[in-house]
Amino acid sequence: MPFKSPNTTKVRSADRGFSLIELMVAVVILSILAVVIVPRVIDRPDQARVARARSDIAALSAGLNLYRLDNAVYPTTEQGLRALSQRPTSQPVPANWASGGYLDRVPRDPWGNEYQYLSPGVRGSFDLFSYGSDGRPGGTGTNADIGNWQVD
Repeated sequence: MPFKSPNTTKVRSADRGFSLIELMVAVVILSILAVVIVPRVIDRPDQARVARARSDIAALSAGLNLYRLDNAVYPTTEQGLRALSQRPTSQPVPANWASGGYLDRVPRDPWGNEYQYLSPGVRGSFDLFSYGSDGRPGGTGTNADIGNWQVD
């Protein structure tokens, strides 16, 4: 006769697992959390792109100001932002252009478009801006223009 331990029945009853009701309650709780949290998380990428555009504009503005300190003028609209990474060959050719440039490369805006540059600008000595997510002038929300006149 095999030996049976008196505790085997207790171990089996304690080792049953979750009931269907307990699993359904957990699924409902997770669903409610997802309904509350997901919309907030989905909106974050757009906010991150706007923040990155503002950061890029601040860095590009700093490079343009260094260029002006060395050369007494900002690059022309035709020379563009490339003048920060490659020495311009068109007039006015900068006499004191920093060896190595002012930036390693000119970034594209977070939506993959080129930053717009005007010198002289409409709003100041130069205007540096992104057209936003739609790539067109104007707009609201993430489609709104982001410019150096807005960055503090």
